[in-house]
Amino acid sequence: MSIVLIVDAACDLPKDFLDKRGIHLLPISIKVDDKIYTDDKDSNRLQAFYRQNLLTLSHEAESAPYSSEEIHQIFMREIVPHVDFGLVQTVSQKRSAIHAHCVEAQRLIQRSCRGLKARGDSNRMFSMRVMNSGTLFTGQGVLAAFTSDLIAANKSRHDILRLAEAFKRKIYGFVIPPDVAYIRDRARKRGETSLSALGAFVAKSFSIKPIIQAKNDETMPIAKVRGFDQAVNRLFAYGINRIKLGLLSPYVVVSIAGDEADLKRFDGFLELKAVAKLHQVELITCVMGLTSGLNVGPGAVSLALAAEDHTFS
Repeated sequence: MSIVLIVDAACDLPKDFLDKRGIHLLPISIKVDDKIYTDDKDSNRLQAFYRQNLLTLSHEAESAPYSSEEIHQIFMREIVPHVDFGLVQTVSQKRSAIHAHCVEAQRLIQRSCRGLKARGDSNRMFSMRVMNSGTLFTGQGVLAAFTSDLIAANKSRHDILRLAEAFKRKIYGFVIPPDVAYIRDRARKRGETSLSALGAFVAKSFSIKPIIQAKNDETMPIAKVRGFDQAVNRLFAYGINRIKLGLLSPYVVVSIAGDEADLKRFDGFLELKAVAKLHQVELITCVMGLTSGLNVGPGAVSLALAAEDHTFS
């Protein structure tokens, strides 16, 4: 059975990694001042977008995920004719309509496939599963890397689903916004109240930066650090410690909403890179996706890994 993994563009992985692993991408568009920009994971285009400073609060911006019908058409054109089974992994269903759109698209796709078979236009009965990753950004990247390893190892569909479902509960994803007011105001514009706890950080001091954890569909600030650089270095120190203690998969994913080269200005990143190499862990870095950058702000940094249950320290 031929199997393909499909991720949405909120998943932080570089395009060359996706291409090498044969991971199919569902693009996401964002609308900025009535102009549409589509995230296809091309790092040059992403960095060019961030350099234009289009995500500042002076611009009206919103995410525009593909509709169920658009997803249906992509599948019928690009996926259904070529594989037997498609596994879609989406950003947390609590953070986006993408998961709901994919579930609705699944119904349309299956109906179209039955029609093809009834007319004799295809002898393959395509099947698929939509999986809520329960995480965000780099966390999606860790899950996709793990799942693509299972596919490459020729695991059965049943084993891939079982192992990926168990693994996603062990993913620890984090993001640090440079400007807490930005993430609060963007959430308010979306009508979202679940991040209201960030108001406490703003009320105390604009110099205090939260480290926000995303795990099992829950998003919450789990630490506060004075100064953005110090917060990022603390997150990298956490990553270094978890690598030394042992991970559940040999991947750590890091992204930044801007120029990827800016990661090197953090002392902790250079040490993280060295420790990962020493422990044979692949450190995957990329430019943060547009919809992610829209929600957490230009310059934001995200890190994710998979480990046994623990608390951030």
